[in-house]
This record gives sequence, structure tokens and C-alpha cells, in this order.
Amino acid sequence: MKRRNLIFGMAATGMVATYPTHLLAQPSTDALLAPGPLPEKSFGPEDAPVKIIEYASLTCPHCRTFHVNVWPELKKKYVDTGQVRFIMREFPFDPRSSAGFMLARCMGDDKWYPTIDLLYRTQDNWARVADGTEALKSVMGMTGMSSADFEKCLTDQELLDQVSAVAEAGKSFGVDSTPTFFINGQMQKGTLSIERFSEIIDPLVTAAKQQGGADE
Repeated sequence: MKRRNLIFGMAATGMVATYPTHLLAQPSTDALLAPGPLPEKSFGPEDAPVKIIEYASLTCPHCRTFHVNVWPELKKKYVDTGQVRFIMREFPFDPRSSAGFMLARCMGDDKWYPTIDLLYRTQDNWARVADGTEALKSVMGMTGMSSADFEKCLTDQELLDQVSAVAEAGKSFGVDSTPTFFINGQMQKGTLSIERFSEIIDPLVTAAKQQGGADE
């Protein structure tokens, strides 16, 4: 069986299932930030006082809503101003999401984010249609990816294993739905509004400034 047949061999749904988890202890920020099997895709300075980790699935409508409607304002207000370091991590719920994440990684660092953005914005065109292979190949054609490179990427077993390993690590932290955010180690589930993000982030930034002043 070709790898692409394995990836697209299942019926596509927006969110196939939630992963069952046992009651887990809250992971430490150090554990959450430890290097994983794939290079981190992050925005903002490493020394930002607030660290946010998002676990997302490319076929999840709620993740698309966050990416399209909330992320731009969050990035402008907190990431671009150096208050937040934001890390995006793969948590695919189905083979098509895994394929999308693999293809974005195969595009290289410079084109990774534009590809993620494109896949979210065209989600209805490929995530839940009958022929996922051709639909996703068509979307990736917008990036300039050839059919040969498409096939090569989706037969990369090592990359598929690495994407799966990122999700497994997320499950070990208690992630069982998407999007899930860890804000300085504290789990928040669902598509948070920019107002809710501000309610959480602003006190953390204030506390960090006060701590910094006390240390001087």
C-alpha cells in the first residue's frame, strides 16, 4: 500500500474523535517547552514573559476559526510587541490533517506558515470532500508544489512518525481536543476570544514586569 493511500484511506470528517485521557498532573512549563521530534514553529522572542503553545488539527473547524479570526489580533497585540512567544504544534485528528502538516513541513521553513494559512483558509475544499488526495493536491498546487514532490512528501514515513510523535507528546500533557492552548503552563481548551486571551495574558505580563523591577 502506498503511503498516500494509507493517509487518505479513511473517511474525512471535521473532527474524527477526541482522544480519551486519564486524569493527568498539570505539566510543568519546562516539560511543555522541551524539544520535541520536530523543530518548533514559533513566533515572538524566546525570552517573552508569556509562552503560549497551541495544539491544533488542520481539519478542525474550531482551529480554523482561531487561526482566521483570533490569531491575527493576538499576534499584533502580544506577539509582535514581544510580550508573547507563540508555538504552533501538530495534533492531527485524522489522516488528512496529518497529510496537511506533512506537506507544510515539506515546503520548508520560509513557506511553512503560508502553507498552514492556505490549508486553513481552503479547509472546506479538501478536508471533507470525497477525493481528499486530488483535492489536497490541487490546493498544494497553489504553492507551486509539483505532483512528484507531493507524492514524495506523503511517502516520508519518518516525517509521518514525527508528526504523530508530536501529537503523542501532546496527549501525555492531557490534550484531547483541538484547539488546546497552554498559557505559561495552564491549559485552556477551545477557541478563546481575543478578550479572553487578554484576561489571561495581561496579569502575567504585569507580574513579570513587577518581578523584573524587584530583581533590579
